[in-house]
Amino acid sequence: MALVFFGTIEQVHLGIYGAQQKYFESLFVMWGPPGSNRQIPVLPGGYLLGAVLLVNLIAAQAVRFKFTIRKSGIYLLHLGIILLLIGQLLTSLFAREAQMRLDEGQTKNYSESFLEKELAVIDTSDSKSDRVVSIPEALLLDRKPITTPSLPFAIQPVLYFKNSLGVTRDRVTSLEIPTLPIGPQAVLVPIAPATNPDETNTPSASLRILTPDGKTQDIIVSERLDGPQTVSAGGKTWMVQLRPRRFYKPFAITLQDFTHKIYAGTSIPKDFSSKVTLTSADGEKRDALIYMNHPLRFGGNTFYQLAFDNNDTTSILQVVRNPSWLLPYIACTLVALGLTVQFCISLSAFARRRKTSS
Repeated sequence: MALVFFGTIEQVHLGIYGAQQKYFESLFVMWGPPGSNRQIPVLPGGYLLGAVLLVNLIAAQAVRFKFTIRKSGIYLLHLGIILLLIGQLLTSLFAREAQMRLDEGQTKNYSESFLEKELAVIDTSDSKSDRVVSIPEALLLDRKPITTPSLPFAIQPVLYFKNSLGVTRDRVTSLEIPTLPIGPQAVLVPIAPATNPDETNTPSASLRILTPDGKTQDIIVSERLDGPQTVSAGGKTWMVQLRPRRFYKPFAITLQDFTHKIYAGTSIPKDFSSKVTLTSADGEKRDALIYMNHPLRFGGNTFYQLAFDNNDTTSILQVVRNPSWLLPYIACTLVALGLTVQFCISLSAFARRRKTSS
C-alpha cells in the first residue's frame, strides 16, 4: 500500500514512466539527500514485492494445502494469480512500445522509442547501406570516454542536457547556467525533464572527438538542430546525431494514404485510418488498413493507429512488441474458471445440506 501510494504521488514530479521505473520496476526504492550522490534503500521495489508475493503463494500451495476435488477451484484461482504475476514481470522486462511516423508515400523499416535516446554514429561510405553504431543515452550521462572497436575514434561527453531549450544569449541572465552555443546569438540551455506523458525530452550534448593521432574536434548534437554533425576520422566522414532510439525491423511499411474524418460541424475526430503496404524480407507485399481498434499484427509486432500530424498527411502508429501478451488472458481465464468451479462446488454442497436437513 505504501509503495502504490508514494509511487502515485511521485508521478507529479517524475511522470508516469519515471515513477514506474523508480517504484515498480526496481528491487528497492532509493533515496538520497539533495546534492548528494549517496543513495539508500527506503522501500522495497515492485520487483522485490512481486517476488515475495510469488514465493509466498507457491509455498502456501506446496505446504499448507492438500489437493482435493473440493479445493480444485482454489487451485485454479491461485494458479491464475501466479501466472498473472509472472506475466507482469515478463511484460516489464521484454515488452517494448515505440512509434512510427510516416508521411504519405514514405517507407520505413524502423520504429522509434517514446522515451529512450541514442547517439547514432553513421558510416555513409557504402552507397547501398549505412553502418550505424548506436550509443545508449546512459553512457552520455556517465561522462566517461566512450570507445568501441567499431569506431576509429573515442567520444568524450563534455555536457549532457536530458532536456533542453533554444534561447537567445540575452535571455541567459545567470552565469551559473551551462549553455551550448548553436549560433552567433543562440544557445541551448538545460530545462527540467518532461513529466507529462504528452511531452518528450529534447536532449542536447557537447562531445569531444578524440582521434588516435591526438587531434580533437568539439561538436554539439541536439534534436533541436536540423541535421547531424560530421566527423572526419579513419579516412571516412561520419555523421553524428542525437535522436530517439531506433528499433529496426526485417520488413518495411509504406503509408499509401491517410484518412481523417470528423463529426459534422465540429473538429472532433470521428475516424482516422492508415492504408499501408507491408513488404517482408523476401519481397512479399500485402496491403492493410489500420484504424481504431483494428491493428495490424505481423512478425510479433502490433501496429495501432495512434495519432496524426501535418494537416492529415502524417500518420503516427504505435508499435508494440510483447512476447508475453498471451499470459494475462490465460491467467484471467484461469481465475474466472477457478471462481466458477469453486462457486459451483460450494453451491452443490449447500444444496445437499439443505436437502438432508429438510
